[in-house]
Amino acid sequence: MNATIQSIESAWEDRSLLSDPLVKANIHQVIAQLDSGKLRVCEKQGEEWIVHEWIKKAILLYFPISENKLIQAGDLEYFDKIMPKRDFDKLGIRALPGAVTRYGSFIEPGVILMPSFVNIGAYVGSGTMVDTWATVGSCAQIGKNVHLAGGVGIGGVLEPPQAKPNIVEDNAFIGSRCIIVEGAHIGAEAVLGANVVITGSTHIIDVTGSEPIKYKGYVPPRSVVIPGSYTKEYPAGSYQVPCALIIGQRKEATDKKVSLNNALRDFDVSG
Repeated sequence: MNATIQSIESAWEDRSLLSDPLVKANIHQVIAQLDSGKLRVCEKQGEEWIVHEWIKKAILLYFPISENKLIQAGDLEYFDKIMPKRDFDKLGIRALPGAVTRYGSFIEPGVILMPSFVNIGAYVGSGTMVDTWATVGSCAQIGKNVHLAGGVGIGGVLEPPQAKPNIVEDNAFIGSRCIIVEGAHIGAEAVLGANVVITGSTHIIDVTGSEPIKYKGYVPPRSVVIPGSYTKEYPAGSYQVPCALIIGQRKEATDKKVSLNNALRDFDVSG
């Protein structure tokens, strides 16, 4: 593996090396191992998520060494450098018509894919539902038993290589039309109500105590979050700026598979 890493790092610095068959073989090997789950772009070590920059570099180098090919799906045609996954039955994945996952992403057995899209480098844990029109961007890390509701947008973070991807940890519930981008991190068992937007700079304000507690780019585990706003002063006057509000903690008694409405009922908020 050290030789493979060195080969990719060298090609990253000197693109002329991409003509070397051994370098190409090393890049293809890395993408194959991402596809099978033997490698991950980002993984949890203790309490910290570690980004493997060299793997992201391999993904970026995979594009210039790949050629566009015709992809046919019945009467439909596409033209791309990365082939979609096949053989969902053998992989133990339930994939409805319209579900697209690119080669180089890993989908664990037991995942359900409604008409949706999963990009290269992404990792989706077992028991997760990727609902209709939800997207899982490049290198995003989605845990086990997560529900990505309809229209959720998990952004891709492929460049720069050192940037942390978007992370949603185990048993989280991400409500309809939520947007998670710019390396945002959603803790285990968190519940995000519909239309919550979490970016790297979004103010995430815990309003459950006597004083607000502010986070950026991170939702603590078991937090129940809804859209909100706060007042910000500008030269032209005072205006409301979108934010996310932590209004409570998911209760131990709440079934992890419960509907969003039920998860928010204790806080007198609808999904």
